[in-house]
Amino acid sequence: MKNLIRIRKYIMRPLVLSCCLFLISCDDFVTIDQPNSQLTTDAVFENATTATAAMVDVYSQMRENGLFTGKSFGLSCLLGTYADEMVSYENGAYTTADFYNNSLLASDAFVSLLWTSSYNQIYAANAVFEGVGTSSSIAISDKNQLQGEALFARAITHFYLLNLFGDIPYVATTDYVYNSTIPRMSTEVVYQKIIADLEMVIQLLAVNYTSADRTRPNKATAQALLARVFLYHGDYAESANMASAVLNDTSNYIWEDNLDAVFLKESTSTIWQFAAGSEGANAYEGSTFIFFSGPPQLVSLSDGFVSAFEPNDLRKSHWIKTVTEGSTVWYHPYKYKQDLATGSSMEYSIIFRVAEQYLIRSEARARQGEIIGAREDLNKIRHAAGLSDTDTTTLATLLEAILQERKVELFAEHGHRFFDLKRFGKLNDVLGLKPGWNAGDQLWPLPQAELLVNPFLKPQNPGY
Repeated sequence: MKNLIRIRKYIMRPLVLSCCLFLISCDDFVTIDQPNSQLTTDAVFENATTATAAMVDVYSQMRENGLFTGKSFGLSCLLGTYADEMVSYENGAYTTADFYNNSLLASDAFVSLLWTSSYNQIYAANAVFEGVGTSSSIAISDKNQLQGEALFARAITHFYLLNLFGDIPYVATTDYVYNSTIPRMSTEVVYQKIIADLEMVIQLLAVNYTSADRTRPNKATAQALLARVFLYHGDYAESANMASAVLNDTSNYIWEDNLDAVFLKESTSTIWQFAAGSEGANAYEGSTFIFFSGPPQLVSLSDGFVSAFEPNDLRKSHWIKTVTEGSTVWYHPYKYKQDLATGSSMEYSIIFRVAEQYLIRSEARARQGEIIGAREDLNKIRHAAGLSDTDTTTLATLLEAILQERKVELFAEHGHRFFDLKRFGKLNDVLGLKPGWNAGDQLWPLPQAELLVNPFLKPQNPGY
């Protein structure tokens, strides 16, 4: 298999390896051959231990490859350069150059990798969901947890694909014959499927985490994602309610005032994160973004982005590092401060954290005309950064303040900036200053190889 994901070490490694070869035994999601493995599906899902190992491996795939990885080909880096957060210093194929120059083609290798790895991960999640569902030997409580996690992984991956590519297939089965001709579905249909999955996840997952490191989703993780989904979909009352459900869970989440502790793996404001691949390893974001001399080999924060911080904003001094060589100055994200392995892991890659939920609720409240509540949530974020209350008094200025606060709070985190500009209708206004930007760049091209294999995916997105 061309895109086989590296398998990490787990208990009973040979068994799990065979399981994973079954779960992702395909070149891509549209050309799935009937799986052949040394271990049958029934054997993989005959007990909770092996079934859990299969689900955990889905997370390792998500950490190592695809949309959520902290490596240079994940969205934190690629969308940072595609928008206005970062400058790329790379050239050639398999680099960030085409994203920074907004010159993507349907043949781009990174676009193809993200598409294929995402649908491989969706396929693997579906295999867990189906296998656990038909198992007669796994306890109901374990079934609920594992099926909830599988649906969550499926929902979040489709959500990101939807916001990158527009109309997409929503793959909810491992039926390789059906998947080989599955068409694109309208954005509205996909949103409804995501919402339905997450509402089921909320019913299945427990309030408490299965482990203290928060590397497997709980009920609040699904609520946090659904709060974001509702916000993007324009369901503002529902979005505010979901965010409130998370923020009211004070037994699990405690606001972290120390900016240097927010991205530590023990942070009490973390909702969900990826464990490191081995003991002593840290989040990939550190090694991706940190550099010590210039010019940078990969990317740096743009001067325009760095200048967007208000005077005395503590996030600028705690979450951005300056590198100087002669009279030239560069900046890099410094939320994750470990670029190498340490004696024991210090930082995991955070996917959801409490601060975003305050910003989600602030925007959702504002769009419903609840100005006072929206300001209170916004000020919670500002106070942690050492800033005074916002002085906005109108809905228009409040929304602008929320967009600005999201910019300086969530930078270099899984493409928030690009998605925010898109949601606020400001992509062309802000990114139109980039030489390569075109109005059609709000969507990425579907990989040309996928269109050739499955003509039901046509038409290609406009402009490509």
